Amino acid sequence: MNNVDLRSDTLTMPTPHMREAMAQAEVGDDVYLEDPTINRLQEMGASLLGKEAALFVSSGSMGNLIPLYIQANKGREVLAHKDAHIIHHEVGAVSGIASTLPIGLDTPKGILTSEAIEEAIKPDLYFMTKTALIEIENSINGIFYPKKNLDEIQKVATKHNIPIHIDGARLWNASIASKMSLKELASYGDTVTVCLSKGMGAPVGSILAGTQKFINEARVVRKMLGGGMRHAGILAAAGIYAIEHNYERLEVDHVRAYTIAKALSETSWASLDIEDVQTNMVFFSVENTPAQKVVDVFEKHHILCMNTHANVIRLVTHLNLSDEDIDSVVEAIRTIKEEEFM
Repeated sequence: MNNVDLRSDTLTMPTPHMREAMAQAEVGDDVYLEDPTINRLQEMGASLLGKEAALFVSSGSMGNLIPLYIQANKGREVLAHKDAHIIHHEVGAVSGIASTLPIGLDTPKGILTSEAIEEAIKPDLYFMTKTALIEIENSINGIFYPKKNLDEIQKVATKHNIPIHIDGARLWNASIASKMSLKELASYGDTVTVCLSKGMGAPVGSILAGTQKFINEARVVRKMLGGGMRHAGILAAAGIYAIEHNYERLEVDHVRAYTIAKALSETSWASLDIEDVQTNMVFFSVENTPAQKVVDVFEKHHILCMNTHANVIRLVTHLNLSDEDIDSVVEAIRTIKEEEFM
């Protein structure tokens, strides 16, 4: 029996149709701004996100690093949630390369509040670190930002003249789940990054968007970081295909995640808040059981999953799964006995 891999939506593979689009892509030298497919993707990204311009970058980490480098930099602070990707999963680039001090705020479910941000903003004193940027991750741990939070955070940012960067690696999922358009969600940030290689199914790449002035500067920083690409239209073509064919279908992943969460909620051993299953991620724990033990038990039942903390397990649905895969996962969950975790 084959394993069902629920470790991450980064596991998505290019479909045959996407590969065909890549093979047929018209290309040019993007360092000279002459790759027509990259140019098209960038125009498409800017339009979808409601920004003046956009830049194709090699990864979401680069898409976050560039705005940190430009908008914060050199000993100034960026306010983010304590669980933010820029703090835990980008190899310290926030400080090591952007020279920025990340301040992790502790708010429920990964969602920042205007009150927490207001309290953390430093007074304008020369001997204190300047708060230079607010970073929002939407969605974070599968949960999208309520519109009320976004409205209030934007008011605080405007009041203090602090820009906002949105790590929108899964903004596509947030848009589908919240019923808010990408443009509306992106309007809460001065800059925004969206990832093409997670649930959207492209093999590589992200889109960074903002003002034309910002993108002109971002292109310079991208080159400095080694991210100047030549005939990369074959990659951009995958991104275009993903936007045109895989965006709306993300709702399928969300339904499948909820189906798995419901099966877990009906067991005697899994602990989770099913209301937090808003997109394609499920987080749960088994009382008094180390996460790695749970991972091992699930693998024996042909389910691959990931431990995120000492006792928390993550399951992620994605493009390469079928209804049959989800059915087999649900059946396996129903057959797992509590004593297997002893």
